[in-house]
Amino acid sequence: MPLDSRLIALLDQGMVLDITLETLPFRVYVAQRNADVQQVAELVPAEQFEGPGEVHVAAIDAGDDAEEQVQDVLFNLNPGDSLVFLCTSPQAYTDTLAAFGQQPQPEAHS
Repeated sequence: MPLDSRLIALLDQGMVLDITLETLPFRVYVAQRNADVQQVAELVPAEQFEGPGEVHVAAIDAGDDAEEQVQDVLFNLNPGDSLVFLCTSPQAYTDTLAAFGQQPQPEAHS
């Protein structure tokens, strides 16, 4: 499925992307973090949870097929949904970003 992604913001060990999938826009958060639901609340602004769409969360480990997991989640999206990928290792983070046509960037500094 055709996918276009654009970097919106750098996070501490993460990136925020806007993607377009078959003409529909979605917000994606990819971060190197522990697979802990508390991490989602730290990454995603509250207004994202209050919007009309759902927030889908997936954990990706180093041994996982990141491309396959990303495609599985993308297949189940509805307009207005957003995605959070918690990558538990540097390799999982790199592989997940690659699935969106991105590569790791220098960390954001406050």
